[in-house]
Formats: sequence, C-alpha cells, structure tokens
Amino acid sequence: MKYLLVPALLGSTAFALPAAAQDHSGHDGHQEQPASPAKPEPHDHSGHAGHHPQPAKPEDHSGHAGHMDHSGHKMPGTKSDVSPMAFAEGSGTARLPGAEGGMHGLHLSTGDWMVMTHGNASLQYTDHKGPRGDDMVYVTSMMMLTAERKTGWGRIQFKSMLSLEPLMAPPGHPNLFATGETAYGEPIVDRQHPHDFFMELAARVDIDAGAGTLFVYGGPVGEPAVGPAAFMHRGSAKYNPEPPITHHWFDSTHITYGVVTVGYSAPKWQLEASAFRGREPDEERWGIETPKLDSWSVRATLTPTPNWAVQASFAKLKEPEATHPGDDEERFTASVHYSGGPVSAMGAFSSKKKHHGGTLTAWLGEVNWNLDKANTLFGRVENVDNNELFPDHADPLHEVPFRVTKFQAGYARRIPVGPFELVLGGSLAAFAKPDALDAAYGNKPWGYTLFARFSLGH
Repeated sequence: MKYLLVPALLGSTAFALPAAAQDHSGHDGHQEQPASPAKPEPHDHSGHAGHHPQPAKPEDHSGHAGHMDHSGHKMPGTKSDVSPMAFAEGSGTARLPGAEGGMHGLHLSTGDWMVMTHGNASLQYTDHKGPRGDDMVYVTSMMMLTAERKTGWGRIQFKSMLSLEPLMAPPGHPNLFATGETAYGEPIVDRQHPHDFFMELAARVDIDAGAGTLFVYGGPVGEPAVGPAAFMHRGSAKYNPEPPITHHWFDSTHITYGVVTVGYSAPKWQLEASAFRGREPDEERWGIETPKLDSWSVRATLTPTPNWAVQASFAKLKEPEATHPGDDEERFTASVHYSGGPVSAMGAFSSKKKHHGGTLTAWLGEVNWNLDKANTLFGRVENVDNNELFPDHADPLHEVPFRVTKFQAGYARRIPVGPFELVLGGSLAAFAKPDALDAAYGNKPWGYTLFARFSLGH
C-alpha cells in the first residue's frame, strides 16, 4: 500500500506548487513577454517558425490555470492569433498537428523567462484475465517543468520531466502481450515497466534562419528523433490509461540516456538527426545512467496544414536490450496524425530488424473523441509480431514470433476542479492470437482498467 500512497501524496503536493505551465506537446514560443510581477497569467507561446514580438495580453484574473499553445508560426494582430497553428511540439523534438494546440497548466513570468509546469497522477486498477493475466492497483505519474526565454536571435529552453513510478515494484503493472526492459535481471513480459524518475533533463536552442530555425537539442536524459511523439503526449491517447503493447516498436526511446539532436524547423516541415545511447534504461530507475552516443537516427516530418502531421524515421540502435548483448537493431517508423475539432487520431507502422533475427512489424491506430466538454470516448487497435513472449531459453517457443492483435475501447468523464481536472473512466480490452498460445494465455484473454486521474489544467 505504501507504493500507492506515496506517489499520490507527492504528486498532489507537486501539483500544488505555484510554478508555471508547460505543455509538453511543445514549447515553441517566440514572443516577447512583458516584465510583470510573479503572478500567473495566460500566454500564447506560438511557434518557432516566426519571430515576431507579440503585443501584451490582458491578465486573466480568473485563476492560475492558463492555456499554452506551443505551436507553429502565426502573425500577430490577425485572425490567425486565435486559429490553429501549423504544428505543435510533442515529446522531445517530435511534432504534432497544430490543431492539438497547447495544454492547460500553470505558468509564471519571471523577467525575461517563462516558467511552466504540468503534470498528473493516475490511480488505476487493471485486471487482465487468463493464465498469464494479473490484477493490480497502482499509480502512474509525471510532472514537467520547463523554462524558456526569447532572445534577439532565437530561443533558449530548458526541459525536465520526472515520475514517481520507480516506487512501483520493478516488474511494473499488468499489460498482456507487452514486452520490454528487465526486472530482477529477467525480461519483462505481459507487464508495463515503470518509467524512470528522470524522464527528461534536456535543453534546446533555436537560432533564427530564414523562415524557420536551426536547432540543437540534447542532454543527459532526452528523446532522440525516432518515431512519433511518445504515447503519453499524443492527443490521440490523451485519456487512454493503458500503454500500447507496441510501445517498444514506436516510442520506447522517449527516455534515453545521452541525446544530441540537430535539425532545421520550418512552418510546414522539419528535418533532424540524432546521436544517442541505444541501450534501453536498466531496472535501477532512480539515477541517471552513463550517457553514450553509440546510435543514430534521422527523421522527416511534414505539417502541411494545422490538422495533419506526417513523420518517417530510421534508426540504428546499438544493443538496445540488455538480455541480448551484441544484437543491434534497425528501426523504421512512419505515422500520420490528425487533429480536428473534437477528434484526434493516429495511424502508425513500425519495422524492427534485429541483426541476430528476423524483421518484426507492428501497426497501431488510436483515437480520442471529445463528445462534449465533459465526456470522451477513446480506442486503440494494435497488431504486432512479437518473438519475446517466451524468454526462457529452454522453452520450445523461445524467440518464436507470434502475431497478436489488441482491441481496446474506453470512456472518460472530465470534471474541472479549480485549476485541476479530475478524470474518471475505464477501458475494456480483447485480444486475437494464434491457437498455439492457448496453453499460455487461454482461449480468449481479455481485461479492463479503471482509473481516476488528477491533472493540472483542463
């Protein structure tokens, strides 16, 4: 029980801090901020494609919660000031559709700097049925703190993200057919590993260049240019309580120890390349592992309109899995994001080619539909070819690939509580699998998750 109470209490305490609001989906603001006393007020951090001083906006005395739009280029003094921008930033340097806009949270102007914070803690109960299923009450959490400053030549930004999930036991929580990372020296199977305490400690510098910016991003903990934005930062997965079982095909590099990314960001496209450490985080989740730059990636992203973001990436990872030394990996991903009105959706494909094995592919489709200001429906379908379901070398099914499909649908009720949001909901999941897995998983495995999430901002 102490593993449940401590993160909930600390998370609530952290959210009460009078800091500032960050939208982790992007901090791309290039507007001049007027000097002001240390009082939270709403600001619109528009994107790095334009560098125009913005007129001061009136203070919002309705409370400390402010909406932050960290998105692409717009011109001041026009209707575009309130219209969707060309793009919004996701996790790391990834892009999302501009129509997703920013996330509500708290922020504070301190002279030339804007400090922002956002976070959530989610109390969850998962029950996955079948011989390999399990049930568990647990808490997921994250808190983000960012500081940025507009300069005469561009922008400086410092980014951090923390989680209290290391308070969980090392194997994490139930998630049938999920694999990735280790606990007690053994591969984690049918569970989602806890995230590290340090999820991001990085900085970004943008330098004005033509219609866009040249940028450098990096730090001891960050996210290289691989795949779409991480699942917890996508609007299409905003209220989904379960991580994708394809996480280690698409966005497992969102916590990487040692990252340097360089690129060019224009209003409708972005090109970037990264050097980073290929090894996944180990099971000691409180510290910072030794950074390395032994792997590389490239990514191209198109944002032709505020409603669409399309990306493709390729990466060569050196020994990503601790239990497979010497087994390097080539990973290709492609994704299409849509955001318009109440709907946000993503479709994605990934291919992993291991040097000591074959090619494993995965497909993912997910959607979030806000029916109105209080009710949301969400869903996800995944199809993955996985050869890590039987880690025991003596098992005859060891390293045999099996194609599994997960179907998930859920509902969320959103309740504003001052500057916070309480979300109550749940989801159901069913699985399609080969008959050869009946002995291990049962004939028709299924499961559900109930959750109560407390977030900073609406």
